[in-house]
Amino acid sequence: MGAAITVPTPLPARTLRISQKNTRTRLAPTLRLSFAQQLAFGCRRVPARGSELTMNVLRFFGGALFLGLAALTAFPASHQILWKASVAATEWGYWLAIAAVLPMIPTGGQSKIGKMGAVLSMGAIGLFIMPVVRASELSGTLPGAFNERFGSGRRVRAHMSEGPRPEPLVLPELLRPVQLPAIRFEERVFNTFENEKLTLDIYRPAYEHKLLPGVIVVHGGTWQSGSNNEFVALNAYLAGRDYVVAAINYRLAPRWPFPAARDDVLSAIAYLKVYGPQFGFDPDRIALLGRSAGGQLALLAAYTAQEPSIRGVISMYAPTDLQFGYENPAPAGLYDTRGALEAYLGGPPAKKSDEYYAASPINFVTSTSPPTLLIHGLMDGVVKPHESERLESKLKEAGVKHLFVRMPWATHGCDKSFGGPCGQVATYAVERFLDGVMAGSDPKPAPESKKPVRVAQQRGASAPRQPSKTRG
Repeated sequence: MGAAITVPTPLPARTLRISQKNTRTRLAPTLRLSFAQQLAFGCRRVPARGSELTMNVLRFFGGALFLGLAALTAFPASHQILWKASVAATEWGYWLAIAAVLPMIPTGGQSKIGKMGAVLSMGAIGLFIMPVVRASELSGTLPGAFNERFGSGRRVRAHMSEGPRPEPLVLPELLRPVQLPAIRFEERVFNTFENEKLTLDIYRPAYEHKLLPGVIVVHGGTWQSGSNNEFVALNAYLAGRDYVVAAINYRLAPRWPFPAARDDVLSAIAYLKVYGPQFGFDPDRIALLGRSAGGQLALLAAYTAQEPSIRGVISMYAPTDLQFGYENPAPAGLYDTRGALEAYLGGPPAKKSDEYYAASPINFVTSTSPPTLLIHGLMDGVVKPHESERLESKLKEAGVKHLFVRMPWATHGCDKSFGGPCGQVATYAVERFLDGVMAGSDPKPAPESKKPVRVAQQRGASAPRQPSKTRG
């Protein structure tokens, strides 16, 4: 027979009973498990302490704030404050994208609300860099568009001139904008009305030069404000590249309603044709450039002056059909379209229909109109891009050489940042257009000027390279 098997005697039942008191005593330590142990056993974490809670709340609201600001790169602004924020978001958004990384930095004690803030920041970063992505896409097609419309020829510049932009968007310039060269600057009075002096600022190369193509710049400001010292960076940029720039002032509404401002632009053209050669401004090679309300004045003068010396006109986000603008105003909180037009033209269209017609450049396009460059942001709610689109159709019907540069990400006044996506693309477009319409014209000797000059420099820019001594 086999060996006997011994069965262990079971413990008494009473030894398996654990009192309620002992249960609490033995389970209590499990609440003090480390974070790693909690993850391993799937336990819920201990609620965050006060400082951790504050950090998570700040992380969430920081991410929400960045995302809200970044959303302005995708949706048009409906209020003036939001419009100003949208300019910052679209033109300086790549800097804001760096700041939006902060809520994503991991820290101890991060809760669900903190993680949500990090996710919001990730979305904001994607939106902040979209203007750069879209500008890069436009940069790839814009040179070909200019070659197709205006030919590949470029104006020959003086050997001392700065070189042209290599391409519309230069990524390193987003962080360090192109340095402006030293130039010569002077101010002149070109007309006077009731003791009000109308002045123009002259920007020209620092080196000795012959007669150079002239660019007349007309400032914006709803026809009621602004001055010729706005956007000086582009003026200095062009002066360093073999152009003479004349930035003009004009009489402002409502004290001086239409046609005062238009007449002042025509008066400045007449003055420069007579006295321009004194400072190297070629009276036979003129282009006009205007922003917003200044663009309307530049277009109107170019189309109505019947002046063959006007080789081209550049309009940046400008109204072109004032009756259409009155009937399709901007949101009330963003811009008082009708109020501005009534102040400029003396009343509503019902009472001033002739003025609305006479002030609208779209009504004066003919087959002899000068070549036209239109630049407009498709996110512009102040002056809707339909204004430029309607003028483009009119130019096409008349057979006028033109190009419409559409910026999908940009809003009104987008070129305020000279080194931003809009600023870079607009600068390339302006320079390329001017080189195209001025190509093939021989420079003429300029009479020597004895007037003193001084160096102009962009506010906030690093000191430019100083030129050798020159006579003004």
